[in-house]
Amino acid sequence: MGTVMDTTAPSEMQLLPLEEPPRLDVAAFREELLHKMIRDVGRDPSFCSKQDWFLALALVLRERLSTERVNSWRRNFTHQAKWVYYLSMELLPGRRLRAFLDAQGLLETGREALRSLNVNLDELWEFEAEPALGNGGLGRLAACILESMATFGYAGLGYSIRYQFGMFRQKIEHGEQVEQPENWLQSPSPWEFPRPYASCRVQFRGHVAAIRDAHGEGYHWLDTEDVIATAHDLPVMGLAAEGISAFRLWSAKATQEFDLSYFNKGDYLDAMEEKSATETLSSVLYPSDETWMGRELRLKQEYFLVSASLQDIFSRHAQTYSDFEDLPNRIAIQLNDTHPVLAIPEMMRLLVDVQRLDWERAWEITTRIFSFTNHTLLAEALETWTVGLMERLLPRHLQIIYEINARLLRAVGYQNPGNIDLIRRMSLIDEDAPRSVRMAHLAIAGSHKVNGVSRLHTGLMRRTLFRDFDAFFPGRIVPITNGISQRTWLLEANPPLARLITSRISDHWLRDLDALKQLLPFVDDADFVAEFAAVKQTNKRKLAQLVREQPGVEVNPDSLFDMQVKRIHEYKRQLLNLLHVITRYNLIRDGHADGLPARTVIFAGKAAPSYFMAKLIIHLIHSVAEVVNHDPVAGTRLKIVFVPNYDIETAQELIPAADLSEQISTVGTEASGTGNMKLALNGALTIGTHDGANDEIADAVGSENTFLFGRNYDQTQQFRADYKPERIYETIPALKRALDMISGGYFSSGDHAVFAPVFNSLVRNGDQFLVLADYESYVQRQAEVDKAFLDGHAWSRKAIRNTANVGYFSIDRAVREYAKSVWNTQPLTAFGGVGPG
Repeated sequence: MGTVMDTTAPSEMQLLPLEEPPRLDVAAFREELLHKMIRDVGRDPSFCSKQDWFLALALVLRERLSTERVNSWRRNFTHQAKWVYYLSMELLPGRRLRAFLDAQGLLETGREALRSLNVNLDELWEFEAEPALGNGGLGRLAACILESMATFGYAGLGYSIRYQFGMFRQKIEHGEQVEQPENWLQSPSPWEFPRPYASCRVQFRGHVAAIRDAHGEGYHWLDTEDVIATAHDLPVMGLAAEGISAFRLWSAKATQEFDLSYFNKGDYLDAMEEKSATETLSSVLYPSDETWMGRELRLKQEYFLVSASLQDIFSRHAQTYSDFEDLPNRIAIQLNDTHPVLAIPEMMRLLVDVQRLDWERAWEITTRIFSFTNHTLLAEALETWTVGLMERLLPRHLQIIYEINARLLRAVGYQNPGNIDLIRRMSLIDEDAPRSVRMAHLAIAGSHKVNGVSRLHTGLMRRTLFRDFDAFFPGRIVPITNGISQRTWLLEANPPLARLITSRISDHWLRDLDALKQLLPFVDDADFVAEFAAVKQTNKRKLAQLVREQPGVEVNPDSLFDMQVKRIHEYKRQLLNLLHVITRYNLIRDGHADGLPARTVIFAGKAAPSYFMAKLIIHLIHSVAEVVNHDPVAGTRLKIVFVPNYDIETAQELIPAADLSEQISTVGTEASGTGNMKLALNGALTIGTHDGANDEIADAVGSENTFLFGRNYDQTQQFRADYKPERIYETIPALKRALDMISGGYFSSGDHAVFAPVFNSLVRNGDQFLVLADYESYVQRQAEVDKAFLDGHAWSRKAIRNTANVGYFSIDRAVREYAKSVWNTQPLTAFGGVGPG
């Protein structure tokens, strides 16, 4: 397979003694910083820059986590722990410096040590580039799961691609999104560990030849075009540095640097052509799929990830165990959405073609190893690949998929004789032109467990898109509601609130978020309520200062901070929010806003570069903001802010300041959401639909402490049958007025054409995401929000109940559920024994 591993099992070598990193007080930390500055950074501490101090600080932490990483690795091998491998096309770990300081309990020690050297720690954060390896929830979930596994001692390793540019950097020019490359690797990351000897060949194209040898009939994949996958490890540190996991990130390299024959002829561009073409594989996250070249590149990226990762997994297993028969008891592989589902036929190829196991045994091993997390119910978001494209790039894998499909459909036919419609629906191949491979179907067929990410989402998977598979594989589809890391989204994001909580109930909540329930008695403590409100106000003043600087809007920190921060998409319904904003603006203009609290409406999120309507929504938000924010009648009573380039750092600045959390997606479209959990943890009240995990949050925190509105899923489906958006447009005057302002050029300097597509999609073209249908109930609930916010003390008590009751939504609970019901594994404690859970 071509992989050279960087790890030898401890049982096969003499272990050298490893000392634990020494405890650091301020003086010792100061000496470590000076030592790193002189020896490793190579600068005179008296004349170095802030960036030099950032690097010295990072290197102090890197040395400590390196020791802990080796200790964790040894524990896992010594105790023959079952490894959990997490495959994800996206990864969003955020900036690591603060996280590593927090994890090791060195934040204040490091701050004081730097202060003794006349360096301000808060001025160093900006020198760390945030790894731009994801677009949203998928990448954050991956990072949170690995961090929780490290905290509780599970043997885990994540795999992703080391995109050179990753997700784009969003700029706003003339109110419109402009994408710029996000070159996070421009400066070397101090956290990365290059593993040049952990490399392998990934094959594409070629042809398949049948063979016969001592093992019987088999297949060889020949005359392929190969790419070299090289590895970089990005550490993931658990709380108190008791466990260190990692993401192994793959970069693509050409098999040869350049063609010497072209170079010698002076044809320098052609000499480098293969290298340039090959290395585009790991250049950009999600290349546009509007062209055949873009679609081909996406498929190649997905196979590149799974092929390199499985070769790495096989090689590590072979270091300790003599064969692959016991593989399901030694490893589990979690597929994060459909992007890495090609791992299933790749596993079959390795077992059948390389290890020469018979098909039945290989399939049993494969299905026991894999589990799959589904993240969407939108049919258009379920990944498919045309048969023609797969046949060109991955001919052997298409053969394997055909064989999996034939065996599946044969079994379906035996149980349901004559039911051709069922066979057509369950087939891994969509026979409609163009013939395509259904990746979600392949994932379900090849996994022993498939999970939805909320109670509602899982129920809808069973009832709708995957009902046939649920009936055929009873018990395979299970619910595991998403979670978030309190260490990232409270300790790191909101230090003032974390300190307040710890001052009352200790820091046990860092390991057990249910401990926040101990805050409930303080709801009746006037002093605590006042302190909680003061923390929120401090965060709002800080955010007000930030938005004054960028994007340059003056906001009132005493106003209600109403926040919708998430990817821009029609189903997430930023348009519904905006219609309410325009309605509110009209009330103010008409003099009917007496008694309404001032409100600052904050948007943030990126639109996919090729998603016209999402980008138009961003333009509309800015156009409305341009009018409202400069209208002296609105004054400070209503402001609209769009914060550009939403990423982890930006989220950690925004979320602690939120009063109201907008979770208003169309029912049945949001699988779970995690922004709703992060905002509730930080004391924001939810206004939302009965979608994703919103109902679960309302059940946990109390419906009286949320503002849910609209129809449930079944009511929504019934309503759709006779839905006429034109009728609603004509019968609700405030809505009609708002829409007419959009279409009539009120926000576009009289240009009727600019936002005509928005008006048409909502009024004339069916309103697919039911924006107009939910307008009235949404506006009514917003009026209740206004009334509640006017009683500041009562609002703060509701906010405390939100924070205190979200323990269920910790990623630690989700990981325990995966470990018990999906991965069949237990954690190792820092002392080498088996821990709880």
